[in-house]
Amino acid sequence: FIPTSDYNKRKWYVIDCKDKRLGRIASLSIALLSGKHKSYYHPSFDMGDYVILVNAECLTLDRNITKFHVFNPGRPGSSLKRLVNALPQRIIEKCIFGMLPNGFPRRHLSKRLKVYQGSQHPHTAQNPIKLEE
Repeated sequence: FIPTSDYNKRKWYVIDCKDKRLGRIASLSIALLSGKHKSYYHPSFDMGDYVILVNAECLTLDRNITKFHVFNPGRPGSSLKRLVNALPQRIIEKCIFGMLPNGFPRRHLSKRLKVYQGSQHPHTAQNPIKLEE
């Protein structure tokens, strides 16, 4: 079964990140972005939906793990920087972007992910479906 173009009605989903783990939110978002939750999923067709993540600053992260990012490798002194939780939107986007497969999904599916701090978002006209875990 190969889906036709009339199956390509994209939905919008809202996920509240308050007191939830980063990995759980990321795996659920990737399934929605790629369309793997649909019964007519086919890997060669883009069947994914839009995902809105709200309350990004209330996400639960491990405080025991300190992550480092290498800027300008090979340069002595200031090449190693510690990532802090100052930008929760960027942390979520980078996590989901890293879990996406290479090629087309990595470039195009990441554009359907919308991350916002606070509970307000500007996509109410799309009538998003609120997901509860």
